[in-house]
Amino acid sequence: MTETGPLLELEGVEVTYPNGRRGLDGIDLAIQRGERLVLLGTNGCGKSTLLRVLDALTLPSSGTYRFDGRPVNARTLQDRAWQRDFRQRVVLMFQHPESMLFNPTVHDEIGFGLRHLPAPEQQARIAHWAGLLRLDDLLEAPPFELSGGEKQRLCLACLLAVEPELLLLDEPTANLDPRTVGWLLEWLRERPVTSVVATHQMTLVPQLGERIVILSGDHRIVFDSREAGGPPDHDLLVTHGLAHG
Repeated sequence: MTETGPLLELEGVEVTYPNGRRGLDGIDLAIQRGERLVLLGTNGCGKSTLLRVLDALTLPSSGTYRFDGRPVNARTLQDRAWQRDFRQRVVLMFQHPESMLFNPTVHDEIGFGLRHLPAPEQQARIAHWAGLLRLDDLLEAPPFELSGGEKQRLCLACLLAVEPELLLLDEPTANLDPRTVGWLLEWLRERPVTSVVATHQMTLVPQLGERIVILSGDHRIVFDSREAGGPPDHDLLVTHGLAHG
């Protein structure tokens, strides 16, 4: 683990799909340890693609992605020890929780990412996160029987139970009740975890993070509050479809 320098860095990252469609174009981005970044942009601008790149589910067509100083590419992903470490340190919650759930019970779902731990610690973490996210009474339930909000809470429990270093969230508040949204905002604010959150909920942006990055419709970064020295103005938000004129 490298304690100096950014936790992750993208240089000239492009993603082009087999059909020729561009997903990301010329992305340069460095994120420091403990930084909380909010990713904004209209549908189809590349927010989800960027999160998938950061989680090494999609590899850049060109450019470089480095995590903790080491390139993330097809070669490093073949190193099982490195990949196991990466998967414990970096987690992604998809926009649609159904795509993340595959175990027979809620208990097994939360415990899936904890298989490397001693059994007593596994059970302690399962109980802890089930309690925090109000899943105590659902531990033996099949995940597919849960409501949309319950599935979203279960996904959060699964990810947070592994105590990640980098938390990637794609529209995390979409199906959550106000109580759970408040809990998540407080949790993110109080923990030193590095986070990248894609959202359309403009009213939540100040609580989700201090740094704002906007992707344009042509899949480029057009605004970074770190470089700009402050939040985007209203005209910029209107230009990129994030506010009304």
